[in-house]
Amino acid sequence: MEGLTGLAAIVMIFGMPTAALAMYTFYRTRKLRTEERLAAIQRGVNVPMEPELSETARSRRAGILLIAGAVGYMLTFTIIARVEPDALIAAAFGAIPFALGLGFFLDSALIRRDARA
Repeated sequence: MEGLTGLAAIVMIFGMPTAALAMYTFYRTRKLRTEERLAAIQRGVNVPMEPELSETARSRRAGILLIAGAVGYMLTFTIIARVEPDALIAAAFGAIPFALGLGFFLDSALIRRDARA
């Protein structure tokens, strides 16, 4: 169990700054795009607006990403469990994002059904 605590500490040490950097990069990219679009509009250039994804497409994308991540997480810890049997406990936690992904797929289907009605 001590090795698992060390693994969790390493994941937290490297994961949190990486997540913060990813959020900052997303924010900065979005800000630069907005500034570029505003500068083009001020010059009188016709800037085509990129279409936003529909709510159905966003739910479907989130479902795909969550399920793919959950399956990868579960497979990783299942492979590790060949050496360390306690890793199957960690693999079971992959059911959480898997269930969330299924929920997003259900949401996508319900939105599509309501749009047709």
